[in-house]
Amino acid sequence: MGTAGRDTGRDTGRAADRTTGVMVGARRKASDEWDVHDGCVVPPGPDPHRVAVLALDGVMTFELGIPARIFGSARSSDGAALYEVVVCTPDGRPVRTEAGFSIDVAYGPEALESADTVIVAPTHRLGSIAEEGLLPAPLAEALARIRPGTRTVSICTGAFVLAAAGLLDGRPATTHWAEAEHFRRLFPRVRFDEDVLFVDDGDLLSSAGAAAGVDVCLHLVRRDHGSALANQVARRCIVPPWRDGGQAQYIERPVPEPTTATTAPTRAWALERLDRPLTLGELAAHARMSVRTFTRRFRDEAGVTPGQWLTAQRVEVAKQLLETSDLSIDLVADRAGFGSANSLRQHMRALVGVSPAAYRHTFHTAAASGRATAGL
Repeated sequence: MGTAGRDTGRDTGRAADRTTGVMVGARRKASDEWDVHDGCVVPPGPDPHRVAVLALDGVMTFELGIPARIFGSARSSDGAALYEVVVCTPDGRPVRTEAGFSIDVAYGPEALESADTVIVAPTHRLGSIAEEGLLPAPLAEALARIRPGTRTVSICTGAFVLAAAGLLDGRPATTHWAEAEHFRRLFPRVRFDEDVLFVDDGDLLSSAGAAAGVDVCLHLVRRDHGSALANQVARRCIVPPWRDGGQAQYIERPVPEPTTATTAPTRAWALERLDRPLTLGELAAHARMSVRTFTRRFRDEAGVTPGQWLTAQRVEVAKQLLETSDLSIDLVADRAGFGSANSLRQHMRALVGVSPAAYRHTFHTAAASGRATAGL
């Protein structure tokens, strides 16, 4: 199950736009002209994409820092910042954090007006939002400043804010699994999914708690600039470059003891052999387990089935080859282990939302020019 398996756009055109990184609501250029691609506004060339992070009282410090760390690490081939990240509050005043200290900010709600992406950081001090699903007047006024079509993201309990504002009505969304039952009762019009790391619905994205905020931000870098740059950012931040958005949020079973056999060595072994067919029996044999035990333990550890995991890894290989090489689609399919171009097209459309040719058209030029930074 790929990330795009939770990218539930309302039509095919929109799915292609969000996957290829087309941004709705980009800022105007100095010339007051907009770049338009397939009917959607895209970020102006020389200006970095502006991300405004909205901090509320009781903001969680770890999640608050994620956007600046991830987007701040995204650089072009000549070292220019691709994003500008600012933190704001609904009234421009300092806010308390859940860690016992307060933070001062340079921006108030006016920052939301010029943002290309707005991210609502989480807090447990939701007050009337969590009790009645109602926004306090200052927060409602701040959110009203966001331009229509601006990409809006919630991390963890930030989804309560978007839902209370009515932005998630009829849309898919997620939040931390521990808040799932309460969220579902409070906002029945939201198509809620508690079993995923994040949901991408085009101009609205939501993630589960804590580290899932890293996943959704890396997903946005990948969506905007391709896998090669997202992998560079992940390497700089010392985090895994990719976790499937449809992956389960948490594992109910205990983490295996060090003496218990795991599937991790077999996953590493499989990653070196993605270009050839790999059967479930082969994987189980390598792990020295029965097929039944291997399948159960694999899902416990990875959150997906072996088949879903293999397909997702092969799609990632294909995406990198499409970005960084001039190999034909047939050769890309072969080297990624799909066997045929038709199989690659089928899985790319299912997991990414576009064809291999469309993906290459979007990312190949940018990736090729950015290869100079690959060693950073």
